Amino acid sequence: MQLSTVEIVKPEAANFILGQSHFIKTVEDLHEAIYGTVPGIKFGLAFCEASGKRLVRRSGTDDTLVELATDNALRIGAGHSFIVFLGDGFFPVNVLNAIKAVPEVCRVFCATANPTQVLVAETDQGRGIVGVVDGFPPLGIEAEEDVKWRRDLLRAIGYKA
Repeated sequence: MQLSTVEIVKPEAANFILGQSHFIKTVEDLHEAIYGTVPGIKFGLAFCEASGKRLVRRSGTDDTLVELATDNALRIGAGHSFIVFLGDGFFPVNVLNAIKAVPEVCRVFCATANPTQVLVAETDQGRGIVGVVDGFPPLGIEAEEDVKWRRDLLRAIGYKA
């Protein structure tokens, strides 16, 4: 077995969700779940088929985001993995529960805009995602002014009342 890292290539502020599923209908079910949760959302998704033709299946509402998802899925190359890129102004929190509720979704590895590395194990059979490195390590512990900033931010952007 060989371990490697695959960097997610994306614009700096782009949010994405990386997960694992188990069935070819994932592409259509994810598309329906995302669009049904936030009508008008801009997104692109790609899914690495693990058997049969073993193609990268893709869908979405924005061609640029579909291509971004497709390129990253192909680079990761792990069977039954999927990646969803969200357009400007849309965040994982808007669609994450809908994605996790899709019956064939097994797990979500991350949902982030941070620089991310995917840890990939490769055997003679294929590739699998071991985990992710999402962002950077902490630089310290929050102080009272940091707590205030966090609480104020969540209320300013409408996530807390």
